Amino acid sequence: MPSAQKLSPRTPPSSCTTHEKNKDESLWVNFLSEGKKMEELLVEASSKIAHLRRKAAAMALGLFRVCLVVVTAIINHPLLFPRENATVPENEEEIIRQMQAHQEKMQLEQLRLEEEMARLAADKEAEEAALEQVAEEGQQQNESRTAWDLWSTLCMILFLVIEVWRQDHQDAPSPECLGSDEDELPDLEGAPLRGLTLPNRATLDHFYERCIRGATADAARTREFVEGFVDDLLEALRSLCSRDSDMEVEDFIGVDSMYENWQVNKPLLCDLFVPFMPPEPYHFHPELWCSSRSVPLDRQGYGQIKVVRADEDTLGCICGKTKLGEDMLCLLHGRNNVVHHGSKAADPLCAPNSPYLDTMRVMKWFQTALTRAWHRIEHKYEFDLAFGQLDTPGSLKIRFRSGKFMPFNLIPVIQCDDSDLYFVSHLAREPGGGTRASSTDWLLSFAVYERHFLRVTSKALPEGACHLSCLQIASFLLSKQNRLTGPSGLGNYHLKTALLHLLLARRPADWKAEQLDARLHELLCFLEKSLLEKKLQHFFIGNRKVPEAMGLPEAVRRAEPLNLFRPFVLQRSLYRKTVDSFYEMLKNAPALISEYSLHIPSDHASLPPKTVIL
Repeated sequence: MPSAQKLSPRTPPSSCTTHEKNKDESLWVNFLSEGKKMEELLVEASSKIAHLRRKAAAMALGLFRVCLVVVTAIINHPLLFPRENATVPENEEEIIRQMQAHQEKMQLEQLRLEEEMARLAADKEAEEAALEQVAEEGQQQNESRTAWDLWSTLCMILFLVIEVWRQDHQDAPSPECLGSDEDELPDLEGAPLRGLTLPNRATLDHFYERCIRGATADAARTREFVEGFVDDLLEALRSLCSRDSDMEVEDFIGVDSMYENWQVNKPLLCDLFVPFMPPEPYHFHPELWCSSRSVPLDRQGYGQIKVVRADEDTLGCICGKTKLGEDMLCLLHGRNNVVHHGSKAADPLCAPNSPYLDTMRVMKWFQTALTRAWHRIEHKYEFDLAFGQLDTPGSLKIRFRSGKFMPFNLIPVIQCDDSDLYFVSHLAREPGGGTRASSTDWLLSFAVYERHFLRVTSKALPEGACHLSCLQIASFLLSKQNRLTGPSGLGNYHLKTALLHLLLARRPADWKAEQLDARLHELLCFLEKSLLEKKLQHFFIGNRKVPEAMGLPEAVRRAEPLNLFRPFVLQRSLYRKTVDSFYEMLKNAPALISEYSLHIPSDHASLPPKTVIL
């Protein structure tokens, strides 16, 4: 029955089975041959990859990708590595088509790899060529830079030589300071002063007798009163000080115009130096600015004062620097006198963490000491004593019950070695016109040398010489001009410096009383020339024309000249104001001298009778 018939699987004949087996074997043979070809391709690709690795590191990624594709193809081939529960696809044509597509893909990958290798090789050649070009350009730049540096160096040397020659030419002694004959100063005699004229000699003589000589006569009495009071004040100060811990104050020294006999401005002002010394075991060791090789221009004319203990100043002894041993003894310093280097003890009046004397601390100490000394003796006098200026340590003012006052300056100073140079803590009128760089900078004063030079020079001049009269008239005109237009960069110290230069350049016979107008005209011309050149050399510093009999330290004589008008180079507004004020002073001089010759103002009247000291 059809429903009872059992279905059985279709069994191919034996001939068909043999044919299929042969066909499968041929496929395997072809596949193995293809595998061998692929293996050869892999070997060739591996050799190329190894060769490319040595040439360029960038090819590693491409070779890795090729190997990854080949290995993936081999591993995932369905005939070589059949998966579990997988059957051979029945469609043989599909397998052949896939293998052909895979072969084409491998060929395309090979072509892409070859193109990439060629591109990498070209890039490497281009990079090498660029490196060679950069190296050549760098070499050319180095050669050109070397040539430019050589040229710049030669130009710099040339400029330095020109600048040194120019400075030497400018720093050379001018005709005003070289000779002693009148013919050696032709430029000054012919200076026009912008066409401004001064009064004649008769007018000047009359003005001097009526207006200035009276002030000179009052100076002697003022000096006598101030000196007597200062002696008493300093004696009281010494009685309050301890020799073991306080500064030792010495006798005062009179300086400046009141002691050089050319003070003319009212009120008369005495300037007194008060030297002081440190207590034992300390002593001062001054250091001049010219002792250092490199000093800023704004510090020229200043110095520092080092406070040294007596047991630290070994004068070159090596006992404090080395170990002598127990069986050796220093002949300068015994066993009980041990040298303590680098002691941290607080030195008197020194700057913080510095061995150098501090000007601000000295000012504070001096003001305190003067106040204590005055409180000790104030019951003896019928006047009051007060500080005149807060920024000046010794600016004092005596106030009488009548309302009048008498100012004077007590200036604490330190002597520079054994010379007449003194380091000044502060001046109300600093000669250089500048400001100190730090509180440890002390101004070097030549006031004692200036007073000595004027005294010695006056002895060689004719009787009644006009040198101080010229200075007094110029100082009078300058003070009146400052009252009209305010202070300028020109001061009395510049007038005195100009006079000292002329005294050194002129013969003694040129300073007769009859030549007052000529010498005054010459002094003003000298100042005009200095202002226009912005150059007025200090009279003592670097001036080898100063007689050796003055006893000036050799380091100061051989130092670089100091330009007192250097601030004008940096401050144009101050320079313009000073020049305008100077010419306005010359313009007003004839009318001012004529007015004061006929009428003497009340501020030039004589002082009241001497105050009685109780």
